[in-house]
Amino acid sequence: MKSRKLGSQLSVFPVGLGCMGMSHAYGGQDEKDAIRTLHRAVELGVTLFDTAEVYGPFTNEVLVGKALRPLRDKVTIATKFGFNIVETNEGPKQVPGLSSRPEHVRAAAEGSLKRLGIEVIDLYYQHRVDPEVPIEDTVGAMAELVREGKVRALGLSEAGVATIRRAHAVHPIAAVQSEYSLWTRDPEAGVLDVCRELGIGFVPFSPLGRGFLTGAIKSTDQLGENDFRRGLPRFDADNLERNLAAVARLEAFAADKGTTAAKLALAWVLHQGDFIVPIPGSRKIANLEANVEAAGIVLSAAESAEIGALISPDQIAGMRYKDEGMAQTNR
Repeated sequence: MKSRKLGSQLSVFPVGLGCMGMSHAYGGQDEKDAIRTLHRAVELGVTLFDTAEVYGPFTNEVLVGKALRPLRDKVTIATKFGFNIVETNEGPKQVPGLSSRPEHVRAAAEGSLKRLGIEVIDLYYQHRVDPEVPIEDTVGAMAELVREGKVRALGLSEAGVATIRRAHAVHPIAAVQSEYSLWTRDPEAGVLDVCRELGIGFVPFSPLGRGFLTGAIKSTDQLGENDFRRGLPRFDADNLERNLAAVARLEAFAADKGTTAAKLALAWVLHQGDFIVPIPGSRKIANLEANVEAAGIVLSAAESAEIGALISPDQIAGMRYKDEGMAQTNR
């Protein structure tokens, strides 16, 4: 299958793997099961693996490093920095706020390299734009890591158009990562256009709506007590009930096409541009295999438009984050 480019340096399989859920946010899973999934992804041809220091914190990077170090020549490893993490008596803990000061950029990268057990980070993202630090200063510090051979390519997550342009003027940005799916279209308001213009890859996280667009989630009762989706407005019981109607339309359309809602939703994202590399999270090998199969689905322009009309943001109840989280996006 033809690879896709992230900037001028990175060439990857069209579908990557978001590793967060293996040890963070959704309740995690047994390490051996996670490693089996990661190894199966490589067998299937997946090359882009996405983690971050805040996932855990730190534990997801350790897991990804342990699983992928023996396969280092076959994989592209991306990680992220930028949230506040402090050491406590109970171990590292995320606290409110952001941190993208130049000195922190270097310390965070050194920590990620150590936890991953690798010599170079293939793709290093600023996880959220820090309004207290000029993007030029942050990207300047990230660029120093590239010059030193500790990082191959740079990325931004949830950045706005003006920030992307300013960052790219300091050092080429290879990828911009943001939430994008049938029910989250925010990047269509400028971000996708600027990525096309500047030759930047776009990496959608949660392209399956945090699992909701698969049709598997019918009630909040299916979510574990520690599942962070319980704190997202779209998963409030009332909103979720209303949103089920949109997913039902997608499921019916998919059934007529002889496929599943999950595969169709992912195929739709892939058809929005050949510079787009979604990173659905998968803890189960069966779901991973289905996501890889979605990369082979061919949609006509008419079919893509029809699917896009089945679930549009104005039909969806609830914001994707609460106010504090939304304030950290599109800066």
